[in-house]
Amino acid sequence: MASSSDTSTGAGAQKPKKQFLLNAFVMTTPGHLSPGLWRHPRNHTDEYNKLKFWTSLAQLLDEGGFHAMFIADTLGPYDVYKGPANVDPVLASGAQFPVNDPLYGVPAMAAATKNLIFGVTASTTYDAPYALARRFSTVDHLAEGRVAWNIVTSYLESAARNFGLETQIEHDERYRIAEEYMEVVYKLWESSWRDDAVVRDREKGQFAVAGRVRQINHKGKYFQVPGPHISEPSPQRTPFLFQAGTSKAGTEFGAKHAEAVFVGGQLPELVRKSVDALRSTAKQFGRDPSHIKVFAGITLVVDETDEKAQAKYKEYLSYADREGALALLGGWTGNDVSPFSDDEDLVLVDKPAIRSVINRWSGTVPGTDGLKWTKARIAEFLSIGGMMPKIVGSPKTVVDELERWAEVADVDGFNLAHVVNPGSFEDIIEFVIPELRRRGLFRTEVEREGATAREVFFGQAHLLSDHPGSQYKWPIE
Repeated sequence: MASSSDTSTGAGAQKPKKQFLLNAFVMTTPGHLSPGLWRHPRNHTDEYNKLKFWTSLAQLLDEGGFHAMFIADTLGPYDVYKGPANVDPVLASGAQFPVNDPLYGVPAMAAATKNLIFGVTASTTYDAPYALARRFSTVDHLAEGRVAWNIVTSYLESAARNFGLETQIEHDERYRIAEEYMEVVYKLWESSWRDDAVVRDREKGQFAVAGRVRQINHKGKYFQVPGPHISEPSPQRTPFLFQAGTSKAGTEFGAKHAEAVFVGGQLPELVRKSVDALRSTAKQFGRDPSHIKVFAGITLVVDETDEKAQAKYKEYLSYADREGALALLGGWTGNDVSPFSDDEDLVLVDKPAIRSVINRWSGTVPGTDGLKWTKARIAEFLSIGGMMPKIVGSPKTVVDELERWAEVADVDGFNLAHVVNPGSFEDIIEFVIPELRRRGLFRTEVEREGATAREVFFGQAHLLSDHPGSQYKWPIE
């Protein structure tokens, strides 16, 4: 967060307010986190496969002041519910299926915008680091540095099967692979080309200088990559690095490598524990904890008044698809709830993974005290914004709650999911951002037009000196 210009001093002076960072959370699919809502009259996510849909959205966000578009991804369908390996329940709702590759539209969206950053999800489990490094260098060039990589290790059995495995690689082993993966891509991005390698000297007929491009000669447990990097250094070299993961292994990985982390939870008091653990672990890796920006995922339903917002929320629910919601639950937990009866309280079932998730919701979701968590209640809860907390209300109600989240959870900003698109982001731009600005909580203009992602968040294009990737830099001698 940046500080607002309210820096008055003297007796009774208020502490300068921190300004929020805002990302639009999307996915290249008909139904991201609100299954069934693709058919709502305002919504056009069924046009997810049209380039104009994405360039128009990018322009809206850019002109509206959003910092970034954060693009989720999966590498397999949610096929656990009524399974095994059954995609039928997600087909009507388009619940994260079908889904296109999120990277390919970024250059076109970047060309249509001036300042918007594009965070793209890609996995370290099913892609070779040499190939991924090339793709992100290419897009960082074409987007002139406005690119971030959301690092994931993947979690779906369906993805594992489709990449030739009988089952998923064990959770912590995936992070051990990811650790070496990062070492390889840092070497490719930071250590293979010296800053003065490319000269583009037309008179001498010299594009790049011999001796200033070298192999990386990586030989590890999981990867053998001689190099050199096949792409010349891009504006950021290493793309800005996002990550999400609150397991012990995930927290350690994020604390070491991430420059921004996406956290989730129903209550800011509980999210604060994850944030504190992340920042404490970053210190152990020799990093300044403030060099990690933390974003909380939230779904907003906003209108002129609380009453109108509540009516809008209820109208959205009328388009929800129960089967799609329960299919998403199956993918997220790895468990099929179809064998249970409709009136059974899933808090009590003999399935630890399901019981653990439902117990968290039953104890934290506002307004659910004493209620049974049946399949119908679960489907209703997941149908608008998935597992994210929901804030429904007027601009004042919404921003009051966002302020509380920022203060209590110690987050720097928010990943804001859409229910309908177009629709949700327009509502945020019309109702929420003006109220944030009125309170000094959001920028009124960009600091420098065309800045790279890392410049926007940390003021410089390349990795900070306390980041582990910086050790691989090849300085000019």
